[in-house]
Amino acid sequence: MKKFLLITSFFLFGSSFKAQEKLDDFGRIVLNTYLPDNLVNVPSEAKNFLNTKLTQITTNNGMGGSTVNPRFIITASVNIGTKDIIAGPPQMIAQNLEVTLFIGDAISNVRFSNLSLNLKGVGTNENKAFIEAFKMINPKNAQITGFLEEGKQKIIQYYSSQCDFIIKDAQSLSKQAKFDEAIYKLSLVPEVCEECYFKCIDTMLQMYQTKIDVDGKKKFNEAKLIWSANQTSIGAEQVGDILSQIDPMASCQGEVTQFINSINAKLKADEKAKWDFKMKQYADKIAMQKEQMRIAESQAKRDDQFRENQATRDAASQERQAKRNYELDKLRVNAYRQVATEYARNQPKSVTYNNINWR
Repeated sequence: MKKFLLITSFFLFGSSFKAQEKLDDFGRIVLNTYLPDNLVNVPSEAKNFLNTKLTQITTNNGMGGSTVNPRFIITASVNIGTKDIIAGPPQMIAQNLEVTLFIGDAISNVRFSNLSLNLKGVGTNENKAFIEAFKMINPKNAQITGFLEEGKQKIIQYYSSQCDFIIKDAQSLSKQAKFDEAIYKLSLVPEVCEECYFKCIDTMLQMYQTKIDVDGKKKFNEAKLIWSANQTSIGAEQVGDILSQIDPMASCQGEVTQFINSINAKLKADEKAKWDFKMKQYADKIAMQKEQMRIAESQAKRDDQFRENQATRDAASQERQAKRNYELDKLRVNAYRQVATEYARNQPKSVTYNNINWR
C-alpha cells in the first residue's frame, strides 16, 4: 500500500507545477473577501479600497482567500455616523463611521465573529473622506488579529463537528463516480483539524485507487477497440498515446502489459519504430517513479532513525510524529490536492452569495 501511495503521488505531483498556487490553498483555512452589493452608502472607489483592506487583513495573517474554497468569508458593513462640513478653503468633509467586520459561513449563512471599529476620515469630498477613514484599519492591530483567531477557531469547530457528514457526502459522490468532486471536498479540510484531516486522507486513498482503476479500464478498452479496428503502425501509435495515459498503479496494468506484448508480436520490424519509442517513454516513466519512491523511502528511514534518537522529546510531540511519516504523507497529499486543484479550476469563476447581510 505504501508503494502505491508513493508511485501515484509522484506520477501526479511530478506531472505539473502550473497549479502550485491553488494547490497550496488546500489544507489551510481560507477567508474570501466579499462586500455585498447593497453597500450603497459607500462610494464605489471607497468600496474598492475597503475590499482591498479586507484582503490585506487575511493575506497578512496567512488566511488569504481564493476560489478554491468559497465557503468562508470576511465581509463588512458600514454605518455612517455624523458628517461634518469644515469651512475652507478648501472645504473639507469629516466623516464618522462605524465599520463592523464579520467572519462567517456564507453557505449556511452563519456568522462566526465580528469586530466594530469607529473610524474618522477627512477629505475634500465624500469619497476621499471614506478612503481616509478606511486607511485607519490596521491589519496587524491586536483587535483584528483576535477577531481573526476567533473566526479561525469557529471554522475548526465546524470541521470537527461536521467531519462525519463531510466524509459521507464524499463517499456518496464517489459511488456516483464523481471522484474528483469527492476528493476536492475532502481536500478542503485544513491540516489544523488534525483528527478529521487524517480521516479524510485515509478516505481519499480508497477513492483515488478506485478513480485510477475506473479511468485505466476505460482507456484500456478504448485502446483495444482502436487496435481491433486498425492493426497497423498507425493504429499502434494511436493505442500507444492512450496507454501512456493509464496510471501505472491501475488494477488493469497486468492486462495492459499482455496487450502491449501482443501488439509487439504483430507489428513488422519496419512498423515498430514509433510504437517502441512510445513504449520506451512509458517504461521510463515507471522507472523514474520507482526511483523517486526509493529516494523517498530512504528519507523516511532516516527520519525514523532521527526520531528514535530524540529521546528527550516530549510525549505529545512523539505521538504526533508517530501518526504519520512526513515525507510519505507529503507525497500522497499533493497527489490528491492535484486532483482537487483540477476540479476547482473547472468550476465557475464567480461565486454568488445569497442573503449575506450581517449587522
